[in-house]
Amino acid sequence: MTNTAPRTYPQGVTSWIDIDEPDPVAASHFYGGMFGWTFANAMPPQAPGVYLIAQLNGSDVAAIGSGDGAPSWNTYIAVTDADVSAAAVTAAGGTVLAPPADAGSGGRAVICADPNGAVFGLWQAYRRLGAQTVNVPGAWNFSDLRTSDQSAAREFYTTVFGWNYLNLGDSVESMVSVPGYGDHLAATVDPDIYRRQASAPAGFADVIGAIENVAADVDSHWHVKFSVAERDASAALSITLGGTVLETLDSPWAAMARIRDPQGAEFTISEFRQPA
Repeated sequence: MTNTAPRTYPQGVTSWIDIDEPDPVAASHFYGGMFGWTFANAMPPQAPGVYLIAQLNGSDVAAIGSGDGAPSWNTYIAVTDADVSAAAVTAAGGTVLAPPADAGSGGRAVICADPNGAVFGLWQAYRRLGAQTVNVPGAWNFSDLRTSDQSAAREFYTTVFGWNYLNLGDSVESMVSVPGYGDHLAATVDPDIYRRQASAPAGFADVIGAIENVAADVDSHWHVKFSVAERDASAALSITLGGTVLETLDSPWAAMARIRDPQGAEFTISEFRQPA
């Protein structure tokens, strides 16, 4: 039986992604072609810009907004009280770049930076609960933090959000976990999660992303990954749509490609491959 319950996000779980592009309509053509998204503008007709909610098979997956700067994908972390969490960010050594403000009836947002300069958002959901379809071809897979100071990043995000970390044998990457998230999924939208992940490492059901090391001369940032059915076919498609394939890489569980969209934003596509 299909589970039709809305997907909800507990405190500390990454819940939404969006991007501000100089030409959001052109961006919608690129991402719509890449992932099969359709779009609806959430802004009122008299607004100077747009905020295009992207849907996959009628389900919210991301958004594209109007912006004047260099575009990059933004990741939002769910919180129960945006004002309280914004204060916690400051107390832990981060910076509030845009203070708490209601985004209409959708929710309350804050834009922050961690102590290493990586920008992220806080999202207190009202009507818009977050991405409703994830981890399937054409949808958001993970957001990963790429930082030159993983120790400081761990301390900050643990202090603010209570994150834990799993090292699965890769010295340059730690998986981020939110204690109890697997139980939340099992009780709501994914009742089979523990059976399906029976052979996974302990705590894997709580994983929401990763922290990766980058060189000291690389700015710390959040990076988004999207699931695709076939890495090579999707990479080729991105080129026909005006994008650029920057690199391809393979792991025991995924075939990936890092792509730059026509307006300069980077993201990764990931094809899941069952480990041998």
